[in-house]
Amino acid sequence: MRKSLFFVFTVLGLLAMISPAALATNGDNLIGIGPISRAMGGVGVAAPQDAISAIFSNPAAMCFGNYCPGSEAVFSGTYFSPTVKSKVDTSALGGAKGSAKSRMKPFVVPAIGVTSPINDRLRFGIGAYGVSGMGTDYKERGAAYQNLYTKLEIMKFAPNLAYLITPDFSIGASLSIDYGNADFGSGSAHNYALGMQVGALYHIGMFNFGASYITPQRITHERVADFNGDTILDNLDLESPHTFIFGVAAQPSPKLLAEFDVRWYNWADAKGYEDFDWENQWVFALGVQYRPVAALALRAGFNYGKSPVNKHNGFNPMGTSNVQGINVPNVNYEMLRIVGFPAIVEKHLTCGIGYDITDRLLLNLSYMHAFEETIKEASAGNMASFESSLKEDSLSFGLTWRF
Repeated sequence: MRKSLFFVFTVLGLLAMISPAALATNGDNLIGIGPISRAMGGVGVAAPQDAISAIFSNPAAMCFGNYCPGSEAVFSGTYFSPTVKSKVDTSALGGAKGSAKSRMKPFVVPAIGVTSPINDRLRFGIGAYGVSGMGTDYKERGAAYQNLYTKLEIMKFAPNLAYLITPDFSIGASLSIDYGNADFGSGSAHNYALGMQVGALYHIGMFNFGASYITPQRITHERVADFNGDTILDNLDLESPHTFIFGVAAQPSPKLLAEFDVRWYNWADAKGYEDFDWENQWVFALGVQYRPVAALALRAGFNYGKSPVNKHNGFNPMGTSNVQGINVPNVNYEMLRIVGFPAIVEKHLTCGIGYDITDRLLLNLSYMHAFEETIKEASAGNMASFESSLKEDSLSFGLTWRF
């Protein structure tokens, strides 16, 4: 236990120096944390293969896995490269017309997970990872963009306890401590939020059944932007939504594992996202792992979630939209929704490989490609139009040490 805490506090210091930003995948959430889960389409609620997947997907799952009954530390990072392009035309309103590619640089998303037994039934774990975010950089990209810049990043710290009620059934809970930072071109505004994740896992024969629930976590970003042009910086509340996760995994032999997960994000009732008219989102993930030999794992997966961003064709270009008590001109509102936060990718194809260097040291790699999606809308009379396209690629690397 003392070894686990030593690793946690050492690496947390390193993580604090690394930007946890990412760009949207399922809404603005990453499909999974760590190279194993990301190689398998983001699955993990029923049969996570390492500590970081368990802490992120289902805290009860720490009682099951190859890391039991010992201890495990996972260190990983994801290189995340989005490609965002857009078109803006407000020339009929006295604005400008233009097209550009966002200059936002690729992100590095860190993650660490540690789990260790307290006794035969009770296990402790802790995770720290960048979990969600999005952003675009259109500074100096022409008059049509008005130096638009958006960046949202959320990092989560999650101490965790899991209890084995029977040899085949466990429950668990994590305290979610969120750090959120937003920058809309007027400087960074960061704050914190608290929440909880609870979960359960049941094993029978070759099957595992897992379920997890994550409470909302609301972060108030103070003086983050002047949304209505009155020269006063406004606040904006953004809330991570109610999230339900269900999954089933089958392992017919030591060589083969398959898992299917379903996630539901309640964006439509989450503060901030409801203001920008996001709809609820169902996400479906399928992952497979095959071990041709004991030390080698080959993985693949697919993840699909319909874009939560609604289109507003025919909006009133002269009207306003109310955002948390602030009347924002519709042209600015729609530009922020469509061009500033294009969380629109839907289909993700993933693959990866794992190699056991020794019985205690494991190496895992993964690749994800999110296929390009485009969203476009125009106002009444076609006086203003906005269009964005987004595709993503990411590489993840991880080292696991069992001790």
